Amino acid sequence: MSGIDDLKNKAEGLAGKAKEALGNASDNESLKDEGKADQVKSDAKQKGEELKDKSTDAANKIIGGAKD
Repeated sequence: MSGIDDLKNKAEGLAGKAKEALGNASDNESLKDEGKADQVKSDAKQKGEELKDKSTDAANKIIGGAKD
């Protein structure tokens, strides 16, 4: 995963936590739900990037082994 994508995902997750906390503090269910959704979206992107990285590593091992 690129460092920039990782930072973007973490920032999105932190913003979601902040929205959720603000929603809790102000009794704003919509803002709280939006914050939770942002966190789920961030987590999903993170997992997708991790899966992509693992797939790339596996493919490189197979290709590297075939060249030997």
